[in-house]
Amino acid sequence: MAGVAAVSLALPFYAPAEEQNAQNKDQDVQKKVDELAKQVEALKKQVKRTEDKSLGRWLSIGGDYRFRLDSLKGGVPDYYQFMGPATAPVLTPHYYPQQDTLMTNRFGLNIKAKATEDVTFTARLLMYKTFGMQTAQATNAGFFADRTFVLDGNIGHIPLDNTLRVDQVYATWNNIAGQPIWFSVGRRPSTGGSPTHVRQNGERPGVGGVPGLLVDYAFDGMTLGVAPEISALPGMFAKLCYGRGFDSGYNISPAFGNRNNLTNTDMVGVNVVWIDTDPFRFDTQWNRGFNIFDNPNNVGNQLGNMDWYGADILSTIKDFGPGNLTWFASGGVSITHPNGNHALLAGPGSPDSGAGLLVNGTDTSSHTGWAAYAGLRYDLPFGTKIGGEYNHGSQYWTPFSPAADDMWTSKLGTRGDVYEAYLIQELPLAPIASFVSKTFFRVGYQYYDFTYTGSNNWIGAPVKMTDLTASPMNAQMFAPVRWAHDIYATFEVRL
Repeated sequence: MAGVAAVSLALPFYAPAEEQNAQNKDQDVQKKVDELAKQVEALKKQVKRTEDKSLGRWLSIGGDYRFRLDSLKGGVPDYYQFMGPATAPVLTPHYYPQQDTLMTNRFGLNIKAKATEDVTFTARLLMYKTFGMQTAQATNAGFFADRTFVLDGNIGHIPLDNTLRVDQVYATWNNIAGQPIWFSVGRRPSTGGSPTHVRQNGERPGVGGVPGLLVDYAFDGMTLGVAPEISALPGMFAKLCYGRGFDSGYNISPAFGNRNNLTNTDMVGVNVVWIDTDPFRFDTQWNRGFNIFDNPNNVGNQLGNMDWYGADILSTIKDFGPGNLTWFASGGVSITHPNGNHALLAGPGSPDSGAGLLVNGTDTSSHTGWAAYAGLRYDLPFGTKIGGEYNHGSQYWTPFSPAADDMWTSKLGTRGDVYEAYLIQELPLAPIASFVSKTFFRVGYQYYDFTYTGSNNWIGAPVKMTDLTASPMNAQMFAPVRWAHDIYATFEVRL
């Protein structure tokens, strides 16, 4: 019994000690858990700071490469060649310009960076050249104004040399004052607009795009846009746009060139996209060009103002048979307002050509031109796309599109008819760079049927092709092409 009593007496002394040890162990474990939680939280913050500074969060880089082969042939009828104001025109016999294998390389580099949550910076660098050439001579044969002159607005868009030039560079401030308003300034994304992206197998231009029938020119300018949320008009947005096409510089004394009669060439426009959804898009546009220049590389005179009006419909019908059908229709109007000035042949002080804004001599009449453009593309499974397009321009139709992606001349500026058919075959390769990456071949055929002279040229009165030899007064500065073919093929990589 004594032994039992001893054990019984000992238990009260050992039990509290064991409880204390257990409590200490629990506290140690809790401390370790708390320390581990703090370390995990600190690690999370460090990872977040690293992610915030990582290139993938604020910088994206893409690009594209295109090899193109063109087989070109055209017909120039008998015509009178303008030889200058003091020389009689020369009757020139017909001939057939031809280039069987014109090969070109085009490379583009796209950069987009976020400076802040609402401010982005976008740039596109572009190189475009003919195989074996460092000049535009191979594609500049004196037929069309938009291919004869290398302009500020089409450089990089017509074959020239291997210089990588800044095609676009602009900054955009979004969500101004917490509202769906944005402001953008710089060298604008004003080329390759809707719906010309359809045959190029490109993406929709989005809020930065322009109507391709009216404008295809790399402007320096700015945009103020708003995207109100209207349930009846899904995706609606509107933009007020401004661009400068020529800066007159300082007013120089007549003794140093007599340039003080020149002023800036500016353009303003209002674009309203009323509906912009995946199956349907509808937009309207108005532009006005002020003080339209003559020779863009050596401006000697300014010929007046021009207005443009346009509307576009673009729609995609999903599951139309085995594939999807995309179709579009565009219409445009151009109206000239001549001021009586004539183009000077070689800049200030040079001879007067007698040709004004779509007029000759003392005529100052305003002229209205119009154009229609329609097309469709059927997208089959396995990346096969078949398309066709048609456009018509009237006698006085004059868009501002010298940067268009056509070899002979901008087809949408044709005074006459253009027919085009093409086939696109995308390669079934899984994209690696991004979900928009693609590689494809494109083959196509264009046929130009010109009714009037002066396509894509706003200087001088158009002449009907059948009247070219009716009088020396119908003399032409550029050799008038009556018809033209272009069979082309491309291999393109985009990422």
